[in-house]
Amino acid sequence: MALPARVRADACPGVFATHDAADGALARVRLPGGRLSAAQAGVLASCAEDLGDGSVHLTSRGNIQLRGLAPDTGELVARLSSAGLLPAPSHERVRNYLASPLSGLSGGLLDVRETVFELDRAVCARPELAGLPGRFLFALDDGRGDVAGEDADVCWRAVDSSVGAVLLAGRDTGERVPIGEAVDVLVRKALWFLEVRGGAWRVRELDLPAGPRLPTSPGVPIGPFTRDDGLTGVCGAPVLGQLPAADLRALGEIVVTPWRSVVVPLGTEAPGLVTDPDAPGLGVSACIGRPGCAKSLADVRADARAVMSRVPAGVRMHFSGCERRCGRPHEPHVDMLAGSEEYQKGMP
Repeated sequence: MALPARVRADACPGVFATHDAADGALARVRLPGGRLSAAQAGVLASCAEDLGDGSVHLTSRGNIQLRGLAPDTGELVARLSSAGLLPAPSHERVRNYLASPLSGLSGGLLDVRETVFELDRAVCARPELAGLPGRFLFALDDGRGDVAGEDADVCWRAVDSSVGAVLLAGRDTGERVPIGEAVDVLVRKALWFLEVRGGAWRVRELDLPAGPRLPTSPGVPIGPFTRDDGLTGVCGAPVLGQLPAADLRALGEIVVTPWRSVVVPLGTEAPGLVTDPDAPGLGVSACIGRPGCAKSLADVRADARAVMSRVPAGVRMHFSGCERRCGRPHEPHVDMLAGSEEYQKGMP
C-alpha cells in the first residue's frame, strides 16, 4: 500500500538554500559517490575554519555538511564553485548519488567510480530532473551489495562483471542491463518518477508491486585493507561523524561513505578517524542536538560521548534529540530518544 502523499514542502538543504539552525546556517555539499580530491578536501576544510564551526559533518548519504555559517553564503558558493563542488546550481539539491565506496580499490565485480560521474553529468543535463525532490536517491552498487541496502529510489547493482539488476526502492524489478546502459536506465527511471509521483518524495511511497530484495552486505570494514593492486588503504570513522577541518586537510583524497565513515585510498595514516574495529562506541551515532538544534530536548552528543566507552563494538546505537530522529541508521539499532525512559536509563 502506498504511503500518504507529502503535504509540506521539501526543505532538504543545499548550499544555495541553506537550513537555518540554532547554531547558524547549515549547508549540505553533495559529493557524487562520496569522492573528494585532496584539493577539494582542502577547500572544504578552509570553508569550515573560515566560515563555519571548524569541522565538517558527515551525513548518512555520503555527503558533507558545514554548520555555523553566516546567512549570506556568497563567499561559500564562490569557494565551492572554484573547487568544482557546485557544477550545476539548478540541480544542486538533487545530486544525490551513492556508489560502493571501495569500488575500484578492493573487491567488487567491477569499478563504478567513473559511472557515478557519468550519471551526475546525465542528470544535470536534463533540466526537468531539477524538479526531483531533494530526498530522491540514486545508487550504483559494484555487486558487493553495500549501497544496494541503503534504500535508494533507483539503483543499478552488478550481478556479474558487466551486467546489473535495476532496483526500485531496494526491490529487484527483474530488469538486467549492462553497465554501459546503467546511466540511461537510471535517468529514465527518475523521469518516470517525476511523471507519476504526485506528492510523493520517494519511490517507496508509490503503490508498486514489491519485488524481491537481493542479499546485502554491511558497510566498509573499519581498519586497514589491502587494495587489489597490493597497496594499502584504511577505513575509519570520526567520532559521531564530526571531523575537524585540520584532520580533513591532512587526510587528503578520501571517499565519504553513507555510514559516516571515510575511506583513505592510500596509506594507513588517518588523523581524526577511529581505525580500530574493536573500539568501544564505534557504532554510536547522534543528531546534532543542543545547542545546535532548537528542537532538541537534550545535548545528545554530550550524552552519547558519556556512554560510548560502555557500548561494545558491533552495537548500533543512535541518540536523537526529538521525534524526528535525524540521521538515524537504516540498520537495526538501539533507539535513544531524548526524554524517553530508555534514554534516562542509559545515562550515567
